[in-house]
Amino acid sequence: MTLKNRFTLISSLSFGIVSIITFVVIFFAYYDSTKIAYFDRLRNTALISAIYYLEKDELPKDRHAQIKKEYHHLIENSQVAVYDQKNQVTFGQNLGDKNIKPYHLKIARSNKSVQFLVENNFYYGIFYKDNQGDFVVFAKASSGSFNSQMIRLSIIMLAVLIMGLLAIYFLSRYLSKIIYKPISNIVERINNVEYNDISQAITSTNTDDELEELIKSYNKLFGRISESILLQQNFINYVSHEFKTPLAAISGNLEVFAQKDRTPEEYREVVKESLENVYEIENILNNLLLMSGLTKLEKSHKQVRVDELIWKIYEKLNSKAQEKQISITINLKVTKPALLEFPGNETLLYLALYNIVENAIKYSGPSPISVTMLEENQQLQIEIKDQGKGIAPDDLKKITETFYRGKNVDNIKGSGIGLSLSKSIFDHHDVMMKISSVVGKGTTVLLTFPTISKVLTKL
Repeated sequence: MTLKNRFTLISSLSFGIVSIITFVVIFFAYYDSTKIAYFDRLRNTALISAIYYLEKDELPKDRHAQIKKEYHHLIENSQVAVYDQKNQVTFGQNLGDKNIKPYHLKIARSNKSVQFLVENNFYYGIFYKDNQGDFVVFAKASSGSFNSQMIRLSIIMLAVLIMGLLAIYFLSRYLSKIIYKPISNIVERINNVEYNDISQAITSTNTDDELEELIKSYNKLFGRISESILLQQNFINYVSHEFKTPLAAISGNLEVFAQKDRTPEEYREVVKESLENVYEIENILNNLLLMSGLTKLEKSHKQVRVDELIWKIYEKLNSKAQEKQISITINLKVTKPALLEFPGNETLLYLALYNIVENAIKYSGPSPISVTMLEENQQLQIEIKDQGKGIAPDDLKKITETFYRGKNVDNIKGSGIGLSLSKSIFDHHDVMMKISSVVGKGTTVLLTFPTISKVLTKL
């Protein structure tokens, strides 16, 4: 069922249910009020009849004649019965009415009045005390007129209900077209988006309503999907390019090496070069696998000593730095030891910091590198600073994108994964990474760890 039909059905049913409840309440309210009005008229008739029949001997003749003249039509048209103390009809035209039972007369004498509706007739009786004795006066009237009013009211209400349902149905159909027209336009625009360009944004309605939120959500969602597709395309290009180089080196060395016998030294050299290329491919694959599963990692965080991670990285990379005649200086300027303890994934944090320090060694040249741990506004900060090539402003905007490498990397080996992987790991731990660089003067990476209160709140 479409939204238009559902809206029409719900609105029609809602109107129908509310109308039926309203009409039922109105009908019974009118029924009760009309019945009360009928009984009131019968009560007046019974009282006038009592005066007419029982006060004849006490009223002046002219006054009695006047009452007879004024209420003759009422007395004559209504069937009246006046019962004495022996329950015998002494006055009136309603003789031998089987619907008036002795217990009705008893109730009238004890309660001063009685009323009931039976066999399409209204009855009202009053107790009247006279000098001639105690009497019960009953007035009777047919309920035909009352029933006719109720039937007419029912017909009118039913007709109004049917016309109202028809009106609300067609009105709902019309309104549904107006209400859902923007949605239809959005669906049409989505269907017209080409697969090759799903990142194309849908024009905003500028209505500041739910549809506007829907369009924003769509644009945001398909923007991410487009980025994912672009990432996959870059991955294919990257795999075909990055894997091709070490594989070609391995196959080329083996082909050349197989052409003639070699010395043991030459064997060792080829094996060494082949292993380096294999290790490079393995490292790239491990990083890719880690990136693909980073968002699925469970929050199995534990307390990590950040300064110990820095020293482990120093011990691991210092030999490589010395080969390039680069010195690494570790500076500790933290006065509160508690800031050096951080809840996180030790392996991931080690890898992220390792990649940044390794990049500094790659691109620093023979210049020194400093790693400084300091505190700022009750937060731990780590500053990794080199004096190498630097990064151009255009490259700096994209440097954390996966597979992206700067234009001035020359022949330095790299996959374009390390920095983006570090960025993802730091984002996972709410660590803010800021990169500043000047071409020819070096690059500074500043890491700002979250406050302890923020970490505890997240946990």
